[in-house]
This record gives sequence, C-alpha cells and structure tokens, in this order.
Amino acid sequence: MKKLNFTKMVTAGNDFIVIRLSGYPVIRLKRIASKMCDRKYGIGADGLLVLGQSKKADIAMSIFNSDGSEAEMCGNGARCIGLYSSKLLKANSLNIETKAGIIAAKIEGNTVKVKLSEPKNIKLDLPIKLSGRNLPVNFINTGVPHAVIFSAGLDKINVSAIGRIIRHHKAFSPKGTNVDFVEVTGKDSIKVRTYERGVEDETLACGTGSTASALIFALKTGIKNKVNVHTRGGEILKVYFKSNFNKLSDVWLEGKVNIVYKGEYDV
Repeated sequence: MKKLNFTKMVTAGNDFIVIRLSGYPVIRLKRIASKMCDRKYGIGADGLLVLGQSKKADIAMSIFNSDGSEAEMCGNGARCIGLYSSKLLKANSLNIETKAGIIAAKIEGNTVKVKLSEPKNIKLDLPIKLSGRNLPVNFINTGVPHAVIFSAGLDKINVSAIGRIIRHHKAFSPKGTNVDFVEVTGKDSIKVRTYERGVEDETLACGTGSTASALIFALKTGIKNKVNVHTRGGEILKVYFKSNFNKLSDVWLEGKVNIVYKGEYDV
C-alpha cells in the first residue's frame, strides 16, 4: 500500500484531484485516476491532474478524465494547476507543459488566467443528421475538440442524452468530441452547458468548452475581444481573445479557483 498526498481543487463547479508524481507508467495512472475520481468509492472528481518535472516549462501537467482516459488539455484544470504551482514555486506567472503545448498562467489571489493554444479546425454550421433531421453544429478545437450548438431554452435540454449521441457521431470519429449547448443571454454574454468526453456526462463547467463556445459566438456576431460565459456551476468565466478578419488569436480563460481540502489516498 502506497500513500499519495493529494489536493482537491474546484473552479466553477469543475472539480479536480491534484497529485505530484513522477515515474509512474501511463497505464497505471489511468487506473489510479478512475479509482480516485470515483464519487462513491474514491475521492470523487471530474479529473485527475498529475504534476511532474518539465524541461520546457516551469512544470508539467498530465490530465486524466474520470473514466481513466488521458486528455490533451483541460482549461479549468490548467487554471487549478496555475494556482497550485504558484504556491509551490512562489510565483504569480508561470508556464505549464501539456500535451496540447505550453500554457502560460497568471495568478492574482485566487483568480487565475491561462493562455490557451491557438484555436484550429474551425467549421461553422456543419449539417449533422440527428433523429432524421439536420442539426447545424459548429466545430472548433481549443486544445481538445468541441461541437458547439446554439439553442433557446437551455435549461430544458437533456444534455446527457443528446450530448452522448453527438459525442459519438460518425462526423467526429474516431476520437469523438465534447459537446457544448449555448444560449445567448446578452450582446457579449452566453450561457453554456457541456457534455464532456471522458467524464461521459454533463459537468458543471468546462474551461475549453466555455472557450470554444465564446469563440464560435464571437465569429458569428463579430465580437472582437471578450465574452462572459455563465456556467452550469453558477460562476462566470471570462474569455479574452483577438479577432481579426475572422482569425482568432491570443486566447485567455479567466476565473476563480479554490482549494477545497488536502489528504492522503491509499493506492
């Protein structure tokens, strides 16, 4: 039996377990993640964040979903690591190595702002056949793939059921996609609910999903620099960017992060 020290962190209702560990094979980390993230027999979380040493940045972050699968990137997870690492390294700005590239983080109190990778593979209004009719779906990769769907009456949508179908749709094979349902609430604000690949259910917030939704909203409306995103968890995330002739760059995600508790877990 080995004891792992862990920290439980949360942002906008998106919760994570953070551990510092090196030398473990990925296949074992996947098993550890699924056990630790189990909400009945483990600690419970949307994902496990594993910190290690980096030759390219101040710290390296590996991301594992609650089902044990490894993710390339997690916006809210990166913000949690930003706060955690700022206390560890005693710095208010740092770089984090992820599978999606180097992520810059700026920390002020418990507000953390991270610079995400440049968005790519943008496709607007793809006709996706669902239940015999074509549904206009937007696609963007903000470190991980996201399908973005605009809809009125967001609170009444069965995100888990519909999101699961779209997540596995052949248009997004073989790896599938995260699915964001978006309702416009103002000239520069939206409300978002997300079905997360890897969690395989709706979560209270998704950083890359909030960013994906904000950027697609900006492309469709001509907004140039900032969108406020109201999450299912009740908090507002801010997405900053530059938009020039429909080219998006300099994308940042900002919101508050909290440490919930610390403890030991027996592996």
